[in-house]
Amino acid sequence: MAPEPLLAPVIDSHCHLDVRDRALHGETRPDPGEMLKLAAAVGVTKVVQIGCDVESARWSVEMAAHHPEVIVGVALHPNEAPRIFADHGQGGLDDAYAAIAELATHDIVRAVGETGLDYYRTEGELRSVQQESFRWHINLAKELNKALVIHDRDSHEDVIAVLESEGAPTKVVFHCFSGDSKMAGYCAERGWFMSFAGVITFKNADSLRAALQVVPDDLVLVETDSPYLTPVPYRGKANGSYLMPLTVRRMAEVRGVAEAELATCLWDNTQRVFGAW
Repeated sequence: MAPEPLLAPVIDSHCHLDVRDRALHGETRPDPGEMLKLAAAVGVTKVVQIGCDVESARWSVEMAAHHPEVIVGVALHPNEAPRIFADHGQGGLDDAYAAIAELATHDIVRAVGETGLDYYRTEGELRSVQQESFRWHINLAKELNKALVIHDRDSHEDVIAVLESEGAPTKVVFHCFSGDSKMAGYCAERGWFMSFAGVITFKNADSLRAALQVVPDDLVLVETDSPYLTPVPYRGKANGSYLMPLTVRRMAEVRGVAEAELATCLWDNTQRVFGAW
């Protein structure tokens, strides 16, 4: 059952409409058009679809061409780059970079990402491949003047070190922000956007809620990362943009603002990052 509609519309700044997680969905992937309709019915009227490998990026661009409420980000996920390198060597990785670079030139693609570092799943020497992939994506975002969407898992210090050594693009988004209040303050000083997902509703997420409290109004975003990170009380089920009102309402409680006021702020910030559509 969907939650009550929001009092003002919001944008899901990061979702994966193409992902079928068998543990969550079984053998049937939800129809993207139906998922978008469900989302719109509760006030989530636009979404940013993220393609995390070459196949996903192509699918995302093609799908968005038929859905004006959708824009796209494309990249090799931090775990995808070392996988390609391990299976196909540098030549295979270069081919994947070339495909992503071409797709990123489409007008419907407003972001390069999600890229970054993920030390939870990648260890040892392959971390250097991940770091080089991150550097490549940073420079592509700058070359094309598009937002950079960062995946940061168990790698806060190195993500910031690589980003600053390479030179950050004009617009940077820490997707599914997972840092503490100190990191949130650091990002805020540099004008980097921070996007919060259903994790903000979890019982053990006190440090994340503390971080949310210090993010400036003009740098906060919201997302689902669906089909993952389903908010309470639907944990264990597949997430979708239609469940985002639960996250928005918890964020409003934490920040001490009215639901409609926060929703309007989130809408405006998302369009400042990715451009109006």
